[in-house]
Amino acid sequence: MKSPIHVEDAPQAIGPYSQAQVVRLHGGNRLVFTAGQVGLDAKTGELVAGGVAEQTAQVMKNLSAVLAGAGLTLADIVKTTVYLADMQDFQAMNEVYGRHFPTDPPARSTIAAAGLPRGARVEIDVIASGRDL
Repeated sequence: MKSPIHVEDAPQAIGPYSQAQVVRLHGGNRLVFTAGQVGLDAKTGELVAGGVAEQTAQVMKNLSAVLAGAGLTLADIVKTTVYLADMQDFQAMNEVYGRHFPTDPPARSTIAAAGLPRGARVEIDVIASGRDL
């Protein structure tokens, strides 16, 4: 069984998708699959000023808000996929990203994408795991 997540503290979907889906598993466990988040400010709907570092910080804030809607935190993430508009931005993204996972970081894939929504420099989606509320 799956159920969508919708929170006000993260940017609203800009297409026909949910911010995340919760999949309930046997034994009270669940997985949360988020949509990709870019560095949009939830209040203005615009990309935050600055470069990939500032956008990565906003992405992590957005992901935190979506996961909070499922009663989870960044510490519950088991896998991330990072999409970069330019691999030259890897080091700046990685520095900000790493601050959010000081111990036991999740598995991660990083991909260079030909283009990202709204001209973003970085997009990240995650899979998180937790127990039923």
